[in-house]
Amino acid sequence: MKSHARAVVVGGGAVGAGIAYHLAKAGWSDVVLLERDELTSGSTWHAAGLLPLFNMSYATSHIHDYSVKFYKSLEEETGLNAGFSVVGNLRMAQTDARMDEFQLYASTAETVGVPYEWLTPSEIRSRWPLIRTEDLKGALFHPTDGYINPADVTQAMAKGARQRGVEIVRKAQVDSYEWTGSEWIVRGRIMAERGGNLLASEQTFEIRAEHVVTATGNHAQRTAKLLGIKSPAIPVEHQYIVTEPDPALVEWRKSNPEHPVIRDADALWYVREERGGWILGPYEDGAPARFEYGVPDSFRADLFPLDLERIEEEYMSMIHRLPSSESVGLKDDFNGPICYTPDGNPLVGPAPGLRNMWLAEGFSFGITAAGGTGYYLAQMMVEGEAEIDMASLDPKRYGPWMTTEYAARKNEESYSHVFVLHHPDEEREACRPLRTAPCYDRVKARGAQFGVVNGWERPNYYAPEGFNDHDSRSFRRGGWWQYAVEEAKAIRETAGLIDASAFAKHWVSGPGATAFLDWFTTNKLPKVGRINLTYALTGAGTTRTEYTIVRRQENGYYLVSAGAWTAYDADNLKKSAEDFMAEGGETVMVHDVTTQWGVFALAGPNSRAILKELIRDAEPETALSNKRFPWLSAREIELGMVPTVAIRVAYTGELGWELHHPIEMQNHLFDRLMEAGEKHGMKLVGARAQNWLRQEKSYRAFGNELGRDATPLEADLPRFVDLSKDFRGKAAMEAKGIRSKCVTLLIDGPSDADPWGREALYTPEGERTGRLTSGGYSVAFGKSIGMGYVKPSEAEVGRKLKVKMQGQLWDCEIVEDSPYDPTNARIRQDG
Repeated sequence: MKSHARAVVVGGGAVGAGIAYHLAKAGWSDVVLLERDELTSGSTWHAAGLLPLFNMSYATSHIHDYSVKFYKSLEEETGLNAGFSVVGNLRMAQTDARMDEFQLYASTAETVGVPYEWLTPSEIRSRWPLIRTEDLKGALFHPTDGYINPADVTQAMAKGARQRGVEIVRKAQVDSYEWTGSEWIVRGRIMAERGGNLLASEQTFEIRAEHVVTATGNHAQRTAKLLGIKSPAIPVEHQYIVTEPDPALVEWRKSNPEHPVIRDADALWYVREERGGWILGPYEDGAPARFEYGVPDSFRADLFPLDLERIEEEYMSMIHRLPSSESVGLKDDFNGPICYTPDGNPLVGPAPGLRNMWLAEGFSFGITAAGGTGYYLAQMMVEGEAEIDMASLDPKRYGPWMTTEYAARKNEESYSHVFVLHHPDEEREACRPLRTAPCYDRVKARGAQFGVVNGWERPNYYAPEGFNDHDSRSFRRGGWWQYAVEEAKAIRETAGLIDASAFAKHWVSGPGATAFLDWFTTNKLPKVGRINLTYALTGAGTTRTEYTIVRRQENGYYLVSAGAWTAYDADNLKKSAEDFMAEGGETVMVHDVTTQWGVFALAGPNSRAILKELIRDAEPETALSNKRFPWLSAREIELGMVPTVAIRVAYTGELGWELHHPIEMQNHLFDRLMEAGEKHGMKLVGARAQNWLRQEKSYRAFGNELGRDATPLEADLPRFVDLSKDFRGKAAMEAKGIRSKCVTLLIDGPSDADPWGREALYTPEGERTGRLTSGGYSVAFGKSIGMGYVKPSEAEVGRKLKVKMQGQLWDCEIVEDSPYDPTNARIRQDG
């Protein structure tokens, strides 16, 4: 075994093998892969090997698409057959709502280039007569995917890695990780077989490596403890059964090709052929999380007892869909651990608080994702960033507030939700409420319907008593839509109050704070008492984070960023400050103050009048005027008895202020605002109306228009980039040029639906030119609105395009940025 390596990959399942292979292919041949048992001995060995292409996540769709294409090339390179059966994938729908879901899936797939076709029930029946179709609405068929042998594809990737110089060491258990400041020391013991058990021997090893990647599957909790971090990756039981040969299937196959993988999502299962019989894989309710605190040493390639009662309903529905299976006996069964995360997406990227430590954990669809994860993670490690935005998979999307109980219960929910309708307005119920602002009970009593952001309960909209959010969800305009319209109109016509307490907030100070932030961000720094919008870049020149910077002191800055990314931003700020000081910069201190400050956003033509009733000032009539409180400035004011840092900015594009206040005083401030607002027509407003309004102003959102796959210049934000100064990522940003451009579009769409921000964009001639990243309804223009990226040649104002919605192409037009109030006259209104 080597004593030094460029990178050590820990874990020899499909994911670990895929990472080792792609690191070597990217030029890092000095790689060691360590596996505590045998390759594929974790979840890989009992995985069903399905390769579903469709996913609501843009990043995950790319990962799966790469894997499917890559696996088809492995045999030519390695001589090993990866066991890929390209039989296709048939997604059947029993309801109109499921067909709506498939249509959104399909448009998302088009942005990645995944082929598909639509089938009617009669077409399904004519091609596969064993399938009962009279109660189906239709199906979506993917001809290019299917299933693969997990062990074979893992061994093929492992052989490819060896051919490129990777050393693979089996029976090597890692027991500790030590960071010296410049490299990792990975220590462990060689494992030995004793009486059927795998036990640690006296033989030890030590490897020094510049980088470490953990792909430890079900052992993710042990890995997290060794690293001193938290991880939500906890396994959940997944069972599937294999039937005896079905005589009807055997007879049919004598003159027909193999069935595609069959998915009846409304029945919560997949089925595929297996040696003349069927494999049934259900995703039932009630599957328990396992190994919350680590996998027992005695558990190897083992299984749990089958719980047939738990999947009885799914089994009976298989017999309904495939009537010939009714008389077929059971041949085999599997019930093994599959790792999950609370949102079902894996954890891929840098570990929180650690240098050169990379996580690839929590893969519920690890076989499908293994190749693509290896490819894109290798890009992140070797080139500094992946070609697609991987932020949605970043391990730091779960902060230190997360506990074992939370992860286990949410992972169980995630498992049971694999086949439920994934409405874009879906809000899952488990483990809620958990993080609540003090005003939670007050807004709930007034009809708040909540969503979750980073564990925080945040009002999405407000509805009358008795309204049921779950029943209102839709792929079209849900039952909540009318309430969001009224809220948006209130901000445009009178005033609205938004609870924005979930914003991430950091205090950056110290003698080096100004020089650090000048290097760390793209825009000029504001003067004391002023604010600026700015961006922190990745080393590849793309957008890492958007910040509103409030300069409160000469070397004291209050940074506000997206609420979903608190730990993500904190980690980057702290590591970047360390880098700055290591290069000779003066001391910089970074503090996460998110939970210390509540935030209300008050916006609308009447917002100044409302605040005038509360402000305590020697000259209250002028305290909020443009002269004393200009746009894009911050002031310390008193609202009743509440000391408030008021920022004159509004994400909705109206006259307004963000009111940052001590969170323990929130309820007092809320009550006073509600009293003052009543006479001025103020309504409580949720996040959905706010999202629509910000698109009318072309305000980009991080995670939508802003991400690690595009630069601020591609986002068409040159006014926030000061090219006269040096900042991190500047040269890389300029070298990238303008590969695509962010635009705003008004859409003549269907009368009962708006885009969700996942749809493909086409030229009038039918050429795909880009994709939407945001979508919604515009109360100002009375039609759908969206934002997205298109080819630079298609980005001019007035250009007519088409957007794919509900399986049809609808007319849309690129409009000038900030189509509502382009001169910002309403925001600057004096009084």
